[in-house]
Amino acid sequence: MSKIIVCRCEDVTLHELDEAIAAGHRDLESVKRFTGFGTGYCQGKQCVALCARMLATRGGEAAAMPITPRPPFHPIAVHKLAALVEDEDEDDRRPR
Repeated sequence: MSKIIVCRCEDVTLHELDEAIAAGHRDLESVKRFTGFGTGYCQGKQCVALCARMLATRGGEAAAMPITPRPPFHPIAVHKLAALVEDEDEDDRRPR
């Protein structure tokens, strides 16, 4: 059996989508929360239409609303955050 990817960012397969529907998830948002599709780098631009179509053809609800988007998350190194703070004066470091 070949692996059919429906969400490349989160590596969600067609099999996982079918499992979510079989588990009782009948709307796009709950399938997204169960499988994780649409939560990757592209925020669903590549997979939402395909997943909505697969859900509708497999007996789920037709998508009336898009999924709830989340802002992209990009890790920031601690040293970059530390560079944003100006050095404290020597007096500010003494316990009070």
